[in-house]
Amino acid sequence: MRILPQDQPILDALAARGDAMIARAVGWCAVNSGSRNIAGLKAMAELLEPALAALPGTVETIVLDPSRAVADSGEIRLDPHGDALRLTVRPEAPVQVILTGHYDTVYPAGHAFQTVVTSEDGSLNGPGIADMKGGISMMLAALEAFEGHPDKARVGYRVLLSPDEEIGSLASAPLLAELGAIGHVGLTYEPALSDGTLAGERKGSGNFHVLVKGKAAHAGRDFASGRNAIVGAADIARALHTLNGGFEGVTVNVAAISGGSPLNVVPDNAVVRFNVRVPSKAAAEWVKNEIERVVVAEPLTGQHGLEVSLHGGFTRPPKPMDASQTALFAAVKEVGELLGQPIQWKPSGGVCEGNNLHAAGLPNIDTLGVRGGDIHSESEYAWPESFVERAQLSALILMKLASGEIDAPALKQLRTGA
Repeated sequence: MRILPQDQPILDALAARGDAMIARAVGWCAVNSGSRNIAGLKAMAELLEPALAALPGTVETIVLDPSRAVADSGEIRLDPHGDALRLTVRPEAPVQVILTGHYDTVYPAGHAFQTVVTSEDGSLNGPGIADMKGGISMMLAALEAFEGHPDKARVGYRVLLSPDEEIGSLASAPLLAELGAIGHVGLTYEPALSDGTLAGERKGSGNFHVLVKGKAAHAGRDFASGRNAIVGAADIARALHTLNGGFEGVTVNVAAISGGSPLNVVPDNAVVRFNVRVPSKAAAEWVKNEIERVVVAEPLTGQHGLEVSLHGGFTRPPKPMDASQTALFAAVKEVGELLGQPIQWKPSGGVCEGNNLHAAGLPNIDTLGVRGGDIHSESEYAWPESFVERAQLSALILMKLASGEIDAPALKQLRTGA
């Protein structure tokens, strides 16, 4: 594999666009688009749509269904989501690439962290600059540059920008599954680590909610007839915590107990919320069985005369380093070497859209975004020089897919066996 004469002009064009990529991302970061900020998500989508429309093909706005949620009161409600955006370019091409990103952030409406500044060390500090408005800006720049390549007709692509990744892709998961089934290779733009290291294998993740209903009673006059939901929830939480260490690599994080009542009332409502991480399908099956045992087991709930129901489930399947992933990472490593970018990877306990794509049969690399760190905090940062670096990496991957030096159909076959 080498950089061909027709490849170099594309790389040179990206080298000249670094400031524009950064400026676009900085502007986007000034729009709060927290996952539950519907107005902010709408405003962000309105900025992204023309950026997608600058590429050839068809841009669609996809209205997502609301998702079920358990409120602290125990009420089952339907939560709305922002719209997804999908761009389809050359769907008839022999090689199909799926590129995904998310435009929601973890910073809710009204959060103090609202703008991008340049830190003393030269890094950009701002909400979403790494995760992942910076990644979206450089991904689109790579596609714009690739459209100038003479072999572009061999590669078609679909870009999906979702509004709900930070809360588990609750509504966009069916779209990810659909695209994963029809593509050959996936490229996702979560940030790389500060030194450029990629995420290799990833654990799977599930979010669960246990609704506990008891019986209210006056704490002084009629205490014995009450059924204390908080006590039942505490017993369940402790039992869930003891699952840690029961299967290698499985973690159960009891994150919150909500509910309760005034001090003179036996509480009749509680909700236990917890997250599970699993390294494999076997681990997921084991912990699922154990969770069901804990939730319905006597005497944990029966001794309190409580009604208990389990909600939620696994939203991100595990993403192992299988044969297709190994081959794809090796190819990307070779592309990086051509650009003087050493490519390394390591396992991650975090999850993202790459988990969903892999489960749908798509080999993918999901940390092709800018280099940065401290995401999900007010210290979130990205290195400005990485915008050009990572855009060139993505563009050269696309060029090698177009030339056949990266054999996309063979990678897909390794993943699916078809």
